[in-house]
Amino acid sequence: MSAREKPTVISLFTGAGGLDYGLEAAGFHTSVAIELDEEACKTLKHNRPKWKIIQKSVSDVTADELLSASHLKRRGVDLIVGGPPCQPFSKAANWARKNGRAPGLNDNRASTVSKFMDVVEMVLPKVVLLENVDGFASGGQNSGELFVTNRFNTINKSAGTSYRPVSSLLNAADFGVPQARRRRFIVAARSGHMFEFPSATHGEGREPYVTAWDALGDDEPGDEPLQLSGQWADLLPTIPEGQNYTWHTSRGGGQLLFGWRCRYWTFLLKLAKNRPSWTIQAHPGPAAGPFHWKNRKLSIRELCRLQTFPEDVEIKGIRSAAVRQVGNAVPSLMAEVLGRAIRRQLLGHHPQRQPSLLLNRRRGMPEAEKPRPVPKKYHHLIGRHPDHPGTGRGPGARKRDGASPAEQTKDPAWHTVLGFDEAPERVGHQSLGRSAECLIPRSEELSIPVSAAFGGRTCLGRR
Repeated sequence: MSAREKPTVISLFTGAGGLDYGLEAAGFHTSVAIELDEEACKTLKHNRPKWKIIQKSVSDVTADELLSASHLKRRGVDLIVGGPPCQPFSKAANWARKNGRAPGLNDNRASTVSKFMDVVEMVLPKVVLLENVDGFASGGQNSGELFVTNRFNTINKSAGTSYRPVSSLLNAADFGVPQARRRRFIVAARSGHMFEFPSATHGEGREPYVTAWDALGDDEPGDEPLQLSGQWADLLPTIPEGQNYTWHTSRGGGQLLFGWRCRYWTFLLKLAKNRPSWTIQAHPGPAAGPFHWKNRKLSIRELCRLQTFPEDVEIKGIRSAAVRQVGNAVPSLMAEVLGRAIRRQLLGHHPQRQPSLLLNRRRGMPEAEKPRPVPKKYHHLIGRHPDHPGTGRGPGARKRDGASPAEQTKDPAWHTVLGFDEAPERVGHQSLGRSAECLIPRSEELSIPVSAAFGGRTCLGRR
């Protein structure tokens, strides 16, 4: 099928192209992609030189410019896709919003959602696919999901369309991606046809999960410097595969070096060969995983494998820029699965059933790496840090209840919950800002069933 015969895509907030590579595998053609980040544009131009890439903010692109670049007309575009930047709807933002410390949709960064919907209104595509974090549906009247629903209702009244948005929280591991990654997807068809999200294919009672070993078992890191640095580098080898810092707490099997639930979940987080990867991060710190079971950072190629990017894709930019691009992307296999369902249900096509980006199983998985003893330089931490005192009893709750700064920092648990070995006043003014996320209640345990994260369909529009 030639590019002219394929269903057309206008891609917004394209990033490194994770969504677009998956839609390409599903039989779509990206007619134009809008991306502001210079490094991401270099990545796109290098990998898909025939795509039309516009390096601009979505808010600065006009309908005429979009349609002219894509050689399409209003109502003639098959699909508009995008994942507006999600910081206002992240777990950290949700935690802060619940405690009166974040404006949600009033956050300036949330204007990207409005700009996305502006383009939808200008172009009126047959189908819209929007991706965001789970928190996009949280916040009641201030949620991103409700905002999108209301905008679709407004568009329907003014343009005579029948968009009926449908939302679902999907875990990529349930569809064959070798990574546990929960994201919310919204699909709306101009015809009013209600999209049915595909059923999970992997997990308990289905095909076995695709594992980190399946993705990385044959990968050689090459010359990329991947050794850890910083004060915790020598502690990572003491943690078993699939575990994190909690191995060295009262709930784990190691030494009592840390308080339970008093650090970021990603702190010293390690992959297990026999499970999907933990969610890869866009902005990891020096001790934030997931790390390879060989006690090193993951290479850019390995990160791409875990995101199921096509093998021919290369990420441009220095390591931090490359990690950001890959970590912010949608797994391409997840996009391919959704793209095939959209073609079949909403565009009347008949794509092949088996996704092409699904990884092959790999045999010969070796035994798990044995953890090493804790080096003596960490022994002074043993027994120093209490566990988090519990929901409603931590420092954040004490602050909300009106405790003075002195009372808030009186309890040694305060220091540990912040994720530091010293009291906040001794580590600088960034303490609270850098530590807010660690106060969020976490549902992740050391061996969570990834299938538990699969969400059901929700109709957002009026019936």
